[in-house]
Amino acid sequence: MKFHVLTLFPDMIRDGFQTSITGRAVEKGLLSLETVNIRDFSVNKHNRVDDYPYGGGAGMVMQAEPVCRAYESVAARLSAAPRVLYMSPQGKVFDQRMAEELAKEQELVFLCGHYEGIDERVLEEIVTDEVSIGDYVLTGGELPALVIMDAVSRLLDGVLHNEESAEFDSFHDNLLEYPQYSRPEEWRGKKVPAILLSGHHANVERWRREQSLLRTRNRRPDLLETANLTEEDKKFLAKAEDL
Repeated sequence: MKFHVLTLFPDMIRDGFQTSITGRAVEKGLLSLETVNIRDFSVNKHNRVDDYPYGGGAGMVMQAEPVCRAYESVAARLSAAPRVLYMSPQGKVFDQRMAEELAKEQELVFLCGHYEGIDERVLEEIVTDEVSIGDYVLTGGELPALVIMDAVSRLLDGVLHNEESAEFDSFHDNLLEYPQYSRPEEWRGKKVPAILLSGHHANVERWRREQSLLRTRNRRPDLLETANLTEEDKKFLAKAEDL
């Protein structure tokens, strides 16, 4: 997977991405990251990329031309037109299913805005997807881009050490993850559930599935509407409602 990020703050992207799991994946050649500084494509001698908005209003707007030139510098080197994700609170809300969809791509381009936004004309010209990570406003698109790249990277072969890790993360089957425990067996009077010490693999897996179902029902019941539930899952939830 190759990520290309159009940004005014390339160091922020590089520093955030080239650490931990994604950093190791870059070193292994499983991921690659290119940051493109939009300011390098400014059309004026002061390297400004913003101007006052037509119609008045507070703040500044990023100009179309430097953004378009930055994008074209990437697109010219690709064999096909890429998906271009514009980080925007007005976009479709990012979730695990979108991460799985994006993980099928070979190249992804992220456009990170700042100030009061980007000239609408260039968005119409180059953006294929407007994406939000939640109903709130951030200073710029860099943090959302990092969030999405991290979520997508985890789904790619070889990025995680344990091949099963991504499969059993939160939101697998659109359910929240079951509770996790480690040593010591007892901590400040709280004990690890006995079933996890039983060594009975099938019972442990059943307990984890049930805990996942209960946690989702209690914390994110909206997810159950689209969760991949078996008949056994449905019977368990129906019985749990009566308790």
